[in-house]
Amino acid sequence: MTIRAMCDTFDVTPRTLRFYEAKELLSPIREGQKRLFTRRDRGRLKLILRGKRFGFTLEDIRQLLSLYDLGDQQQTQLKRTLEIARQRLDAMRQQRADLDSAIGELDEQIIAGQQLLTEKMRQSAA
Repeated sequence: MTIRAMCDTFDVTPRTLRFYEAKELLSPIREGQKRLFTRRDRGRLKLILRGKRFGFTLEDIRQLLSLYDLGDQQQTQLKRTLEIARQRLDAMRQQRADLDSAIGELDEQIIAGQQLLTEKMRQSAA
């Protein structure tokens, strides 16, 4: 698959693909200036994009991808992926709890501010 086809298929920019290549996350075949992405690259890019969506760092993703070829039927890769995923899920849940708390506080402040404004408008009308 050409770089253009990869960009269209995965909705990424050529710069993104070159960046992932520079970080050794993708290894396209080079024909002169042309990059040809293999089925393996397409699979890796899917995992990279999914990992980024879930908030994994590029270093986490690189390490997980490097565990693929250990020869243990990806057991080590799966175990490590589950560890990182559980940690990330815990962090996301904490972020959600923090956000829910901040939303509640902001709701209260808006209500208090609206009540204060209404009171001041009544006083000035009287």
